[in-house]
Amino acid sequence: MSNTYKRVFLVVMDSVGIGEAPDAEKFGDKGSHTLGHIGEKMNGLNMPNMGKLGLSNIEEIKGIAPAEKPMAFYTKMEEASNGKDTMTGHWEIMGLNIQTPFQVFPDGFPDELISELESRTGRKVIGNKPASGTEILVELGEEHMKTGALIVYTSADSVLQIAAHEEIVPIEELYDICKIARELTLDEKYMVGRVIARPFTGEPGDFKRTSNRHDYALKPFGRTVMNALKDSGLDVLAIGKISDIYDGEGVTESLRTVSNMDGMDKLLQTLDQDFTGLSFLNLVDFDALFGHRRDPEGYGNALEEYDARLPEVFEKLKEDDLLIITADHGNDPVHYGTDHTREYVPLLVYSKGMNEGKELPVRKTFADIGATVAENFNVKMPEHGTSFLKELK
Repeated sequence: MSNTYKRVFLVVMDSVGIGEAPDAEKFGDKGSHTLGHIGEKMNGLNMPNMGKLGLSNIEEIKGIAPAEKPMAFYTKMEEASNGKDTMTGHWEIMGLNIQTPFQVFPDGFPDELISELESRTGRKVIGNKPASGTEILVELGEEHMKTGALIVYTSADSVLQIAAHEEIVPIEELYDICKIARELTLDEKYMVGRVIARPFTGEPGDFKRTSNRHDYALKPFGRTVMNALKDSGLDVLAIGKISDIYDGEGVTESLRTVSNMDGMDKLLQTLDQDFTGLSFLNLVDFDALFGHRRDPEGYGNALEEYDARLPEVFEKLKEDDLLIITADHGNDPVHYGTDHTREYVPLLVYSKGMNEGKELPVRKTFADIGATVAENFNVKMPEHGTSFLKELK
């Protein structure tokens, strides 16, 4: 069987949820609706291109008219895994089902974990709370330089971050410390998604984080569709933080990004490449810069800026390309707290060869995307998910 599509372009709009999931209450997220609430706060979102694809046909968003003849097949997807974090959502997209959720630490890490880290590294810990990476340096950088204590902090995600001045804690020592932290947090009672080394330089009042950041992620808890593609000699181009999320598993080429717009530039770059397989992009700014910071206007502006780049994508797509646009969880900027929200995510599937889009049945797992990609390239199907490839007629 020849591939139905030679190239699949998968875009994850990080945190762009489309209304509370059926089990939202269990996660404290009743009433959440990322896109809906941003549309209301903006007094209407200007996203004509997502509108043409069929975004408002899934769930009407203020300012975006439902398309009379949507270009894409459209529906929403429910998360089957037990969680609402980036890694769980992405791993499920590629065919896994995660039942032990990654943990977040809104009050900092447990005393026993910090004590163990101190005794194993021989250094005291300061901070131990959720914080912005730049603000915590202003607050604790000078104390760290005087005492050599490690600055440990977290965020609304499942991360343990360790900041240290490169002249106080040599970079190799910091990496060794992070490896110890990674080992300690593999325990199910902690279940931390990533440990991140955050080295910095400079003087009090003028600290700068360096490019020597290093992520110690978990490998996915099973083989994903990306592994199956790579094993079959197909290309898997990972754009943005995709390679970090899967700890490099199943990736044949990784393209770093510094912003959503840089992510769109890199996506266009892969549209110009001759390859067979998957180009997989994560647009992180929606989540990191606006969702967690509870900034609906900033989020809305970022969505409009992204939408304005879509015509460039449509223009470069070939007849035998497939574009899939989705999200990995919600992060409703008008919901209380700074955490992700348990929501449905949109699913828009477009190819130039389609006459007209139609509504697909609501998907019961994000893994349906992975199953569709696997069937398209005739590689090993994931354990979870049902392909919708044959429905794209």
